[in-house]
Formats: sequence, structure tokens, C-alpha cells
Amino acid sequence: MVLRVLVLPGDGIGPEVTAEAVAVLRRVADVFGHSLQVVDGLIGGAAIGAAGSPLPAETLLAALDADAVLLGAVGAPEFDSLPPDRRPERGLLALRQALGTFANLRPSRAWPALLEASPLKNHIVEGTDLLIVRELTSGLYYGTPRGISGSGADECAVNTLSYTRPEIERVARVAFELARTRRRRVTSVDKSNVLENSQLWRRVVIEVASGYRDVALDHLFVDNCAMQLVLDPRRFDVILTENLFGDILSDEAAVLSGSIGMLASASVGERRASGLRGGLYEPVHGSAPDIAGRNIANPMGAIGSVAAMLTYTFELHAEARAVESAIDQVVASGRFTADLRPAGRARSTTEVGQAVRDAILSP
Repeated sequence: MVLRVLVLPGDGIGPEVTAEAVAVLRRVADVFGHSLQVVDGLIGGAAIGAAGSPLPAETLLAALDADAVLLGAVGAPEFDSLPPDRRPERGLLALRQALGTFANLRPSRAWPALLEASPLKNHIVEGTDLLIVRELTSGLYYGTPRGISGSGADECAVNTLSYTRPEIERVARVAFELARTRRRRVTSVDKSNVLENSQLWRRVVIEVASGYRDVALDHLFVDNCAMQLVLDPRRFDVILTENLFGDILSDEAAVLSGSIGMLASASVGERRASGLRGGLYEPVHGSAPDIAGRNIANPMGAIGSVAAMLTYTFELHAEARAVESAIDQVVASGRFTADLRPAGRARSTTEVGQAVRDAILSP
């Protein structure tokens, strides 16, 4: 198979972790006999510095042409004073919307070798294996009107939380379909006791659930869900929620794995659902500018995103399992970056990446 991938390293530690992920993808292509075609592009702060825009037109065209997009991270402190529509993060939001990747899949699991890395007690974390399905292209991050107006005592900021029935239906179907491949349970998260938007969300999710009688459905308010994630994370299989709640909860779920550096994500949409390739793959972590260039960032989230790409875009399941197995082997061997507080010597970004590549063997 020919794998055409646009690589957007982005800012901060993005280039470092992305380089290891691409090297793993090249190793998979070599071992399994595929042809990998990589195109590099700019996004975020790197694109602002080079082209004056967080999402240059060339990047967008390349993304629409590629089979899949692998992204590192966006964001840099020097751009924090810019208006929201000109910041690096706006490039990522615009890319997600242009690709139509409305469903963000964020798994979180507890590796036995990393139980001590979590701030939670071992008996709470052990056995955790959940998937957060986050709506990605609507909600508070995209709603209008938005902005800051007025001055002095009259200065006011407005953001609009808006969802349509079709937007809720399509992401709910993704959650229920994925639950059928796991433990057949969906927990829908909202704030329907105070938000009309959440009332529509809950009603539509219940209607979608009627078509999935083999999948159990329950509901939690978002504040209770945040509490249950640290009290009883094993109760969760698939968590379905809207954009803002999903953003916050998936970062909280990082404590279950020991570090946000371990978490991968996949963003898929109608292109994928209609049998066409497509998708945006990125680690959950941010650009971490304070450790950029030091070769200490955890590349596992980026490498795990390659496994997700092989699964959801290319449907190369044996290849994806090879990457996942390699990650498991390296984690079990105790070769960690510093964020996971290893008992022995912390490994560098490149050392961890090389260890994963070495563990990918011929089928």
C-alpha cells in the first residue's frame, strides 16, 4: 500500500516527538512492505513566523490531498498577546474544521509498569482502559457570535455554545460503533441540569442509543464525571461528550496513564466514514516550550498516534498491533523519559523512539 502522509511538526517539542513517530512509521513501512510518501508542512507558530498565518494555504491544500495528517503540537508563548484568531491554536482549529474531523478519539489506559507514575493509588488505576470520544468541530470553540467588545466597565467577552441535532447524532454514532468493538458501554457526559444545549445533547444521544440495543448507555454530569475519573476510572469504557468537556476530561485522564506524554489521539470524520481515507493524528500533549530542544520529551503519544493512523485511516491492523506491541514492550522494560519518573536512568526522546523501532519485527 502507498501511505501518503502530511507531517506538521508544529511548535515546541512537536518537531522532536514527530521525528520519532515518523521514524516508527518508516520502520513499519519497511517491515511490512509498504511505500511511505511523506510531505512536510507548517502550522501554528512555525507557520506564523514563516508565512504570517497559523494555517497557510499550502498546508491546507496538502492536508486535503493527503491520506492522513500527523501533527506534533502548536503554541508558543511569544504569540500569546495576539488576538485569538491569529494565534497558533487557531490554525489547528481551522484544520480540524476543514478536514471535517468531527470525532476525536482519545484512549487512556494504565500500563502495569507505569502504575507508580500515576499520582493515584495503584488499586484505583490498575486495569483502567477507556476511550474518550470528543466532538471536535462545533461547540464553544467554534460558535458565533464571539469576541471582546466595549471598554472599561462596559468591556464584555462573549462565546457561543451551539450544537445542532446532526452534529450530535454523528459523533454519538461513532461512540456507539466503537463501543461495540470494546466492552459495549457508553457514558454520555453533559450538564443538562443547567444548560439547554446539554438537554438537547442528552435527548439526541438517547435517541441514537435506541439503534444500539446491544450497548449499555448511562449519563453523568461533567463535574461528577471528572470526580469519577479519579475515584473509579475502571467503570468507564467509552465516554462521549462535547468539545469543551472532552478537552478537559481527556487531559485529566492523563493521570491514569502516568503522563500526558503517553496519550495519543485520532480525529476522524465523514471522509473516513464514507470509505475514503483521511484523519488527523496527534499526541494529546501541548507544545511544552519549557523543555523544547532538550531531547527529553516523551514521544509515546506521537508514536501511539501512528498506531491509530494505521488502524483508522489505512485499516492496517497487523501493522497497528505491531506498533502497540512495541510500545508495550518498551514500557514494560522500564525505558521511560523523565516525565514518568523512572526508578533508573531516564531515557531521551531519541532513545525511546529507537527502542520502539527496534521492537517492531517482521510479521
